[in-house]
Amino acid sequence: MKLESLEIKGLKLIKSKIYRDNRGFLREVYKDKLSNDRFLFDVMSYSKKNVLRGLHIQTQKLQAKIITVTHGKILDVVVDLRKNSKTFGKYFSIVISQKSEFSFYIPKGFAHGFLCLSKECTVNYRCSQYRHKKSETTLKWDDKDVGIKWPIKKPILSTKDKNGKSLSYFK
Repeated sequence: MKLESLEIKGLKLIKSKIYRDNRGFLREVYKDKLSNDRFLFDVMSYSKKNVLRGLHIQTQKLQAKIITVTHGKILDVVVDLRKNSKTFGKYFSIVISQKSEFSFYIPKGFAHGFLCLSKECTVNYRCSQYRHKKSETTLKWDDKDVGIKWPIKKPILSTKDKNGKSLSYFK
């Protein structure tokens, strides 16, 4: 496993070791070398094309996450909401698919979301903290102060995601 740092401090790609043979492959997704976080909780989501989930964050019991796409392709997006960060309010996006030979590590303090680009997709989240429903909140997916360049104008959204908060709420 190799770690590749990205342009926003703390974000990393986890380049996996892959063992291939005539039957297929085995991919190591995570070894306990990444951070001081213990990953306690796994979640899997299934989405159809043009479904946008996010941008979610827990304001208490913050979660670090490792994102792995096991089926399909997504545009994965994070926004830095760490109050003392030099990159507060900046976003990073990356396309991840089942063919990607990496997973995406997101440290605590980032809002996270993704857009399903393929007919359907399955995304696995490994989280460092259990779900804390009372502090779950959503950053508005199309907040003008963040300026995310989504490839579609009218994604399929949940009610919760349609009613996301502006970046100023998190300052």
